[in-house]
Amino acid sequence: MSKVTGIYIAESASANMKSLSTATLEAGKGVVGDRYYNARGTFSQKLADLPDFEVTLIEAEKIDSFNKEHSFDYGHGDFRRNIVTHGIDLNVLEGQEFTVGSIRLRGVRLCEPCAHLAEVLTPKVIPALVHKAGLRAQILLGGTLRIGDAIVVSKQ
Repeated sequence: MSKVTGIYIAESASANMKSLSTATLEAGKGVVGDRYYNARGTFSQKLADLPDFEVTLIEAEKIDSFNKEHSFDYGHGDFRRNIVTHGIDLNVLEGQEFTVGSIRLRGVRLCEPCAHLAEVLTPKVIPALVHKAGLRAQILLGGTLRIGDAIVVSKQ
């Protein structure tokens, strides 16, 4: 079963990510309390008119593989994505609608590693995580997100 294994927010661009057991996602705004919800993220100005600032997801398997391959021990929250998943290929959700618990999302575009993430973690994230650093998504129907929520892809 595909599911949520982690939920993270940061109050500002430079703040550490905080792990949550539940979070409120609001359509058109993002994850309540997160830096992008409050327009205080690194890319808030650049993404202000785009729907892909609302929520980001990353696969636990990609993080674990990166850590193993490069002998790192970064936590899942260190990768600065809001939702950590297990058991689903997020890349195939680009342009697709899916549900996470009762929340309806639409994958907008891949969330590629950036210079900010390389500065926070290591420059190795850029070449190692191209097309593996997650998905930016739009919140179509908000609600409460919980650890363990199932991820279900809409049938096309």
